[in-house]
Amino acid sequence: MGTAGPGAALRDGTSRVKRKPEWRGAGLNQMLTRIAQTLMMRWISPILPVAALLGACSQGPNAAYSSIRSFGVSPQAQQCLAQLGTTKASFTPLPNRYFSAGCNQVNTVRLASLRSDDAKLRLENLGPVTCPMANTFAGWARYGVDRAARQLLGSELARIETMGSYNCRNVAATDRLSAHGTAGAIDVSAFVLADGRRISVQQDWAQGTSAEQQFLRTIHASACRRFGTVLGPAYDADHADHFHVELTGGGTCR
Repeated sequence: MGTAGPGAALRDGTSRVKRKPEWRGAGLNQMLTRIAQTLMMRWISPILPVAALLGACSQGPNAAYSSIRSFGVSPQAQQCLAQLGTTKASFTPLPNRYFSAGCNQVNTVRLASLRSDDAKLRLENLGPVTCPMANTFAGWARYGVDRAARQLLGSELARIETMGSYNCRNVAATDRLSAHGTAGAIDVSAFVLADGRRISVQQDWAQGTSAEQQFLRTIHASACRRFGTVLGPAYDADHADHFHVELTGGGTCR
């Protein structure tokens, strides 16, 4: 028996016809939609972690911390963020960034506020800081600065004013990268109390009342027990208006 051709009659009277696929109508639309979706996901996938992280910012620090857990954050960084959360600080984890001259912002957060024993401590002019630095700073603000203010000045702390944190530069008169270049240092300039008094390093270190001078020296000494390097007015003229605090260093306290 010969092989039936495309037009050969079948037993039911119909003919065998080889059909060509239809590339029109709904089938074509579905195919194009799938191709577009595939291309879109390939383009947008690299930015999804950052988008999710930024979206979590509006939901508070706990949501932001949860959002970054699945984006390759190291266990050490996760532990640090969890510890910062226990201080009741308000913060947002930031994506890692790298700059020229060795400067970077790795494992950093943006602190919105800290907590004392029973109140919020506002922060002024503070940029990105590393998570370990934020944890140490939170402890110093609560147990060093706020409690000293209550005991020595009779009022709780309300706000800490700073001159910033991250700054891609070298240590003055050297070719060594400053801790500011890796968001590992904070320059603190003044403290505002709940009763409205403002105690500044520049004005009150040497010219304030005896209680104000004692307060500044007490919290300076307290910082030296927590940070690796603390520089103030007693160090040089460049630090006459602020306390420079950073985690690194061999226990320099000036």
